[in-house]
Amino acid sequence: MKIFVTGATGFVGRYITRELSQAGEEVLIVSRSLRKAKESVPWAQIVEGDPRKPGKWQDEAAKCEAAINLAGSSIFSVWTKAAREEILQSRILSTRNLVDGLNREGNCKTLLSASAIGYYGSRLDDEELSEDARPGAEFMSEVCVKWEAEAKRGEQAGMRVSQCRFGIVLGKDGGALETMLPAFRRMLGSSLGSGRQWMSWIHLRDLFSIFTFLLNNDSISGPINCVSPNPARNREFAEALSKALGRPIVLPGVPAFVLRTLLGEFSNVLVMGQRVVPTKLSQNGFSFQFPTLATALADLIG
Repeated sequence: MKIFVTGATGFVGRYITRELSQAGEEVLIVSRSLRKAKESVPWAQIVEGDPRKPGKWQDEAAKCEAAINLAGSSIFSVWTKAAREEILQSRILSTRNLVDGLNREGNCKTLLSASAIGYYGSRLDDEELSEDARPGAEFMSEVCVKWEAEAKRGEQAGMRVSQCRFGIVLGKDGGALETMLPAFRRMLGSSLGSGRQWMSWIHLRDLFSIFTFLLNNDSISGPINCVSPNPARNREFAEALSKALGRPIVLPGVPAFVLRTLLGEFSNVLVMGQRVVPTKLSQNGFSFQFPTLATALADLIG
């Protein structure tokens, strides 16, 4: 299968494209920098272009049988007005242009487009959120609703579209875990806010397995919660990470007001959280290799 991928030079994209290539799939990526792409994703074919702008790269995308859309600027920053606009537009424009390109020839049958569990907004209660839960009313909820709507346009051209709502992706050499490890190794890590907020996470290898599962199951479409079946509270996550590293937690939790002072609105991502469950995947027989935090951290750290 020939698969077109945006956002391929990012933490998730590098892993996904490498695994697809090793599985024998033909992977074509778009990148604004040929040099950077050749260095970070040497196993893929590369077409130069900016997915936020229409261009010749769309003609190459149109030749592919499937597409995986991972493009989007990082949300891990202080959300100034400029940062908010970049977070939104990087996702909207990339997805819009990809769908427009894929629609040109009708070759693409499946579009797997990234989204996030930020769709559900911040929740302090213990409600389990499946794919049919209502969206939140916050900035990231707005981003995800608009992002998913752009991907859904692919259905007009006969594509099967899945909006993949990522939880916190845990993997080696990048992502949230790489950010947390230095502090916890030095016994400077601790829980955030109340510590009771839910963290819905996914092992990177399971995320890849979800993509291959969706590529090969024509009956599954629409929103998909890409999370482990066992979310953890923030305090439980901190304790599990410390245990995996063999380091005790010696510091008290970081108060929510400190995080809000430092990070502004973005701090809600850290101190609120959501208890998201992979209802559709479970109903369709998907099997997680790392269903618990203990097994995931043992694989990534042990």
